[in-house]
Amino acid sequence: MKSRLMDRLLLPARVHAVEQWGPRLRRVTLTGPALAGLTWQPGQHVRLQVAAAPAAVDWLVGTLRTYSVWDYRDQSMELIVFDHGEGPGAQWARTARPGDEVMLLKPQGTFVPDATAAYHLFAGEETAQVSYGPMLRALPDSATVFARLEVDSAGERVDLVPDDRPGTPPTWDLAWSHRDGGSAASSQSLVEAVRALTLPDEPGVAYLAGEARTIQLVRRHLVEERGWPRRSIRTKPFWTPGRKGLD
Repeated sequence: MKSRLMDRLLLPARVHAVEQWGPRLRRVTLTGPALAGLTWQPGQHVRLQVAAAPAAVDWLVGTLRTYSVWDYRDQSMELIVFDHGEGPGAQWARTARPGDEVMLLKPQGTFVPDATAAYHLFAGEETAQVSYGPMLRALPDSATVFARLEVDSAGERVDLVPDDRPGTPPTWDLAWSHRDGGSAASSQSLVEAVRALTLPDEPGVAYLAGEARTIQLVRRHLVEERGWPRRSIRTKPFWTPGRKGLD
């Protein structure tokens, strides 16, 4: 019964390629016929089986970790995994090799662009870039976009402007800052970068991803200082110090 139910829940795939994209970033490409015909919206994630689990924990599907999908085309799916610890997700990405077999759930999630937004605001750190890249690719050049990204160093910056565009559209305001060894948790510097933005008077839609405490700080700024309604703010916490399961 267990194996039959697992087959219905999880899709088999193989690691096709692993590329180092930065000091702590790896692009992992998965392929396989079971990936054909999936429904994916930019910003959505998959749950990947990265290891077995103790009998009393996740006994059915093993240890799962969540990864935003960087790109998906028919039978090929790209993930960019950020290595920031010794958890099972980080260890899997560090040791993954072409030919490895993996199991994953179908793409899911509501952290996707809102086509009706007056404008779009993105804020986050290294891990948020993986969601933001495909979300920005899905927006038209005419969209008004503000983005403030914080990374530890220039080597961990991901190019979020789509390859088929000659440059950043004129209505897009994208900027990165560097922490230079500072903590990404509860980042006041990212809050200050958002606070310094000159935004339109009316709220747009904000997408806040990455470290959970920093997300809370940015959301508090938007709600309490700018008067944004909470429904205009979409959040996606990926990790926070001391909490398991978000690596």
